[in-house]
Amino acid sequence: MTRTNLNRFGTLIAFVLLCVGFSIAAPAAFASPANVFNLIQQMATLAIVATAATLVMTISEFDLSVGFSASLAAVICFVLFGQGYEVWLAVPAALLVGIVGGAANGVLVARFGIPSFVATLALGTILSGFAFGLSGGQSLFQSVPDAFKALARGDVFGIPVLGFWIVAVLGVAAFVLTQTEFGRRLRAIGGNAQAARLAGLPIVRDVIVTFAIAGGLSALAGLLLASRLGSVQHTMGEPLLLPAYAAVFIGTTASPTGAPTVAGTLLGVAITGVMVNGMTIVGVEPFVQKIMTGVIILVAVLLRRVGRAK
Repeated sequence: MTRTNLNRFGTLIAFVLLCVGFSIAAPAAFASPANVFNLIQQMATLAIVATAATLVMTISEFDLSVGFSASLAAVICFVLFGQGYEVWLAVPAALLVGIVGGAANGVLVARFGIPSFVATLALGTILSGFAFGLSGGQSLFQSVPDAFKALARGDVFGIPVLGFWIVAVLGVAAFVLTQTEFGRRLRAIGGNAQAARLAGLPIVRDVIVTFAIAGGLSALAGLLLASRLGSVQHTMGEPLLLPAYAAVFIGTTASPTGAPTVAGTLLGVAITGVMVNGMTIVGVEPFVQKIMTGVIILVAVLLRRVGRAK
């Protein structure tokens, strides 16, 4: 295999080898249909949050509030359920909160010039405080309508419902980034913001819209996670942040230009999900899993920098 092909398909080969390795180590557990079903369910919310991160990284920014947005949306939805509101009102209200929070991030970054790391971390902390206050620091699990549970539970023709959410969200995101004028503008902003500004592109508006979409996707991920679990904790979305960005960075190693892509992110999500699932099955300690996730991020970043240099 040539170096070009290795650079292009190396990440995919690593994923295949990972699946083969865990299948050999635990054939009865890892390769079983039940575990594949479970793996798709586990990856769904991560894939959606990682898609949000991909959109923001396309414009060369970061959103550290994605996990907090997911938590707050789920808490708000369950609080509304507890007050007697129906699904058709509670779910859109929770999604709107995520969109507004994302738009606020965009305003701080685009209008006021605050670095995205600082702006999104600060706003994420605020969202976390609201989630804690609304939930009282307690788990919420009462008065959950069956219609809400159906959003992420069960299957259609043997395929998990969450699998269809993955296809829908990532499919739309991929179409927007590659086939629309908006997507082309985002790539232009990420490639050279100054040149995009001189070309007359609406940078401020596009950055705000991008962050708003990321906030909405994060809220959706939180709602689907809450639907699958049937309960909510005010910190439930926070563990999604690190794996989501790990998935995006892994995905960039499969891109010829080193830029984030939806297809690459999906591959990164698959690698991250399989690693966590496989290591859990073979009995790897949780602290080792976290160490491995950090190592993966470092390796992905280094490979991305090497690829860009070449």
